[in-house]
Amino acid sequence: MASAIRGLVFFLLRSPWSIQTLYRLFHQCRKTFAPLNLSDYEAIGRCEQEVPEYFNFAGDVLDKWSQIEKERKEPSNPALWWINGKGGERKWSFEELGFESRKVANVLSGPCGLQRGDRIIVILPRIPEWWLLNTACMRTGVVFIPGTTQLTAKDICYRLLASKAKCIVTIDELAPAVDSVASKCQFLKTKLIVSESRRAEWLNFSDLFKAASAVHNCVKTRSQDPMTIYFTSGTTGFPKMVEHSYGSFGLGFFICGRYWMNLTPSDIVWNMSDTGWIKAAIGNVFGPWFQGTCVFVHAMPQFDPKVILNTLCRYPVTTLCSAPTLYRMLVQHDLTRYAFKTLKHCLSGGEPVNPEVMEQWKSQTGLNIYEAYGQTEVGMICGNMKGMKIKPGSLGKAAPPYDVQIIDEKGSVLPPGKEGDIAIKIDAKRPFTFFTRYVDDPVKTASTIRGNFYITGDRGSMDEDGYIWFMGRSDDVIISSGYRIGPFEVESALIEHPAVVESAVVSSPDPIRGEVVKAFVVLSPSLKTQDLKKLACELQDHVKKVTAPYKYPRKIEFVEQLPKTITGKIRRSELRNKEWGQI
Repeated sequence: MASAIRGLVFFLLRSPWSIQTLYRLFHQCRKTFAPLNLSDYEAIGRCEQEVPEYFNFAGDVLDKWSQIEKERKEPSNPALWWINGKGGERKWSFEELGFESRKVANVLSGPCGLQRGDRIIVILPRIPEWWLLNTACMRTGVVFIPGTTQLTAKDICYRLLASKAKCIVTIDELAPAVDSVASKCQFLKTKLIVSESRRAEWLNFSDLFKAASAVHNCVKTRSQDPMTIYFTSGTTGFPKMVEHSYGSFGLGFFICGRYWMNLTPSDIVWNMSDTGWIKAAIGNVFGPWFQGTCVFVHAMPQFDPKVILNTLCRYPVTTLCSAPTLYRMLVQHDLTRYAFKTLKHCLSGGEPVNPEVMEQWKSQTGLNIYEAYGQTEVGMICGNMKGMKIKPGSLGKAAPPYDVQIIDEKGSVLPPGKEGDIAIKIDAKRPFTFFTRYVDDPVKTASTIRGNFYITGDRGSMDEDGYIWFMGRSDDVIISSGYRIGPFEVESALIEHPAVVESAVVSSPDPIRGEVVKAFVVLSPSLKTQDLKKLACELQDHVKKVTAPYKYPRKIEFVEQLPKTITGKIRRSELRNKEWGQI
């Protein structure tokens, strides 16, 4: 009987039937055969059912998949499949993931001295420990704050001070940067290093892990309890802290994993996002693991097109997810020389995909690229779901549970074809998938609301069929290769150099990255006679040292003065429009 029930579950998961039919069948039979209550999670994701008072992704989802594995007689895909490209490989089943993450949970609550509600900053590359720490934080109620390994000492110091994190976890390469600022961070109590070597004043992850017990009871968390914080760049000021709850993160990505990523337990998904971004959480944790899907990881520190293509040929990856930059790089090669025997679904997000890139990819591989659009604060806003007609250049249609509209400055809905602000309609209460707040910034949190709408900060239009077309940022945030870069951060770094009197940073078109950072620089009078080409390289190196390297200006133009308003404010929009040939 149990075997027949399991067979029916997987048949339904792969079934081409309508969403309504699946929902009705699951709902009618859930008490009998749906151990994960998939029908309930889908109904919650569509806001058709109330969010439960208590929810914890580790205990309510991952541990359920572990139990299903024990009951199966046939072998199944691993939960995590990691390779480093140098012969190193690790595979964990859901049961093994549970066992090892419980040991890490005991490390956090034991030697690291962390309690429920404490904050931990985790700056790790694509190594298995990132997944273990992510899961262990859920088990202990510790608030997980990821960061990219490209952060500098200044970036790390800012994040430690702003978040009041009590613990930081990183690798050998970044430990000196942490040590250089640790004395300024009064809230920091514990430094944990993932390394085979020992370092003074640091706890060693490997040593503590080996000694830790695997017995741990997952904490009972409310759906609205804070679970994670992301630092995100804005137009003005330094990155802001976006707080998400166990409900918004843990429950909020079920629809995304099921219908945009189109995942089932038999799939293997390779999502290439940097571990510091929300896309890693969506594509490497919640989206796939909600569906019992294997997460495939290649630890390569930088994109290498040939390595990626060979990996797709060698390993049974069924689903590929990356920023458009990757696809732009890959179509430069003769893809017909490579045989992707198992690849069947390709995804992209973070920035718009060029229609010509989509066409080249389809002509050479026979596969469509299904694009989605979202942001750190609210997750996936719209997308091209499997089975939908793709309109190249469009972001797709609104994703459940959102009602996406194009509105004007007064909050009125605009007709099809009219450009305006991309916004999400909100009723008496915000959708549970929304972020909780910008931590310690109630004014910024309130500013996202205009009447009955949440303002995304992006401009676009909607056609007669409900497809959203992206026009650009309504502010000056630059999105390069999927990375969000605030101009203020780069300008602040430039002004620290003695040669710079003033600067303005805007986006500039780029055939591979979509857009890149360009700086217009006004030099000190005494330095105008210098070798400008050499000085430009010096300024680029300076920015790389002061802030995260991916933010440095790839283009620099020296000017006599910058365009300003009568109040003295720099008109970035005028510079940006010139770059994009709009004036």
